[in-house]
Amino acid sequence: MKKTQLLETIQDMPEEFSVDELMERLMILQKIEEGQHQIQAGQFYTEEEAKKKLEKWLK
Repeated sequence: MKKTQLLETIQDMPEEFSVDELMERLMILQKIEEGQHQIQAGQFYTEEEAKKKLEKWLK
């Protein structure tokens, strides 16, 4: 995460917020960023592959 993204996130927060709220938002943004990098690197499952992997859990 870049400093500018962190500053933008803080600017978008309400005037009063808890550290927990900020941390939650930062963690979500970090996970989104990680997912985007994985997609760019081709590290993802197609819908069909995901269904096969989850088949045993969805019974």
